[in-house]
Amino acid sequence: MRERRSGHIINISSVAGYSAYAGFGVYSSTKFAVEGLTEALHLELAPLGIHVTIVEPGFFRTDILDSTKSLLEAAKRIDDYAGTAGAMRDAVPRYNHNQPGDPAKLAQALLQLANAVEPPLRLPLGPDTLVRMAEKNALIERETSTWHTLAASTDY
Repeated sequence: MRERRSGHIINISSVAGYSAYAGFGVYSSTKFAVEGLTEALHLELAPLGIHVTIVEPGFFRTDILDSTKSLLEAAKRIDDYAGTAGAMRDAVPRYNHNQPGDPAKLAQALLQLANAVEPPLRLPLGPDTLVRMAEKNALIERETSTWHTLAASTDY
């Protein structure tokens, strides 16, 4: 790609790599790492004509939530987490194989991305991802506004 001064690297992250979910800290942390690596690659490779994109799918109807095929669950339950990680643990079986996203449409979107002349740094896929990202962006805006004075007070 460097020799040709062209190409496109597509890294698959997740909505959970943009905004974490209770009970999925380990999964989210790996996806956050993919996001950071991809952002750095985007900056490093753009001058060489190489595009880099983070794909952030939401919940697509796959086996990712299936405890017999993919999802591992800790055996011990801790009552203190019943309202957070525990609530998520209880909800997962209802969503398993009922996720809103269509994997065939995801595949078509990836093909369109791969053929894009000017691909984005981020491609969120699925309405659930768009909602989750908007919620996190609004939270960041509120917190930044609330804490702006303190945040700006740290220079010499």
